[in-house]
Amino acid sequence: MFDSRHIRTFHEVVRAGSYSAAARSLGYTQPAITQQMKALEREVGSPLFIRVGRGMRLTEAGETLARHADVILDSISAARQQLNAITRLRAGHVRLCGFPSANATLIPEAMARLAAAHPGVRVELLEGEPPESLGRVVRGECDITLAFTYPGLREQAPAELVEIPLLEDQLTVLLPTGHPLARRRAVKLAELSGERWIAGCLRCRANFLHECAEQGFAPDIAFTTDDNLVIQSMVAAGLGVAMVPGLVLSFLCHQKVTGRALEPASRRHVSAYVLREHLRVPATEMVLEELKAVAANRVGC
Repeated sequence: MFDSRHIRTFHEVVRAGSYSAAARSLGYTQPAITQQMKALEREVGSPLFIRVGRGMRLTEAGETLARHADVILDSISAARQQLNAITRLRAGHVRLCGFPSANATLIPEAMARLAAAHPGVRVELLEGEPPESLGRVVRGECDITLAFTYPGLREQAPAELVEIPLLEDQLTVLLPTGHPLARRRAVKLAELSGERWIAGCLRCRANFLHECAEQGFAPDIAFTTDDNLVIQSMVAAGLGVAMVPGLVLSFLCHQKVTGRALEPASRRHVSAYVLREHLRVPATEMVLEELKAVAANRVGC
């Protein structure tokens, strides 16, 4: 077992190039650095440095340890962040990360319910799209994240995370109000093969391209943005049509835009993701319960 302090000091010696430079960087005396490196060499069972003139170079054992030092220190940092997160959660502070359409719909409703039932719980709201938002939970940067997956794409969450399914969000198409197909209740994707398109985030765009390929055409994507309000404005201005999640219809704000269901029906799966140990923390449970309650009222949206 290595002492993490010795690994951190060793990492700085390698980076700085000498004991004296590492001592200045870390605020230690040079004898203290020397003692730590001797202790680490005893733990390793082999010298880590050899003198070469006025300088020094790594031995084979030192080079091996240097290759692993970054990973070791990053793992220790991630562990500290996750442990600190657990401590904060017990104090009633939850960091919740959501994608834009969830932050505009599910989360405000859930947080209103939470504030009424548990006013002592404080929620810090963050924004992120999957898969990057899933990595934030693993790294301890947030405590819960909401993310979505598409059935047609092969996607897998990190093994450390527990998935809590919330709802299936039906996809829809946004059309300018005067569009000929806007008079229908539902529209077939293939009927829009000749249109110009406005695409969303990377994951939504990947699914959009997949579904178009399934219908036998490659879409003409004129614009790409992950801002749902920008998408609506572009559709309203007649710049194209867009495939968007049903949640977006909850804040459809342009009178010149019409949302219509797609045929055949297409959905994305929306879930919450947490580290398993967070499920035992009361504040996390409270937030998850409110999210599940709100999502239950939107099934099939």
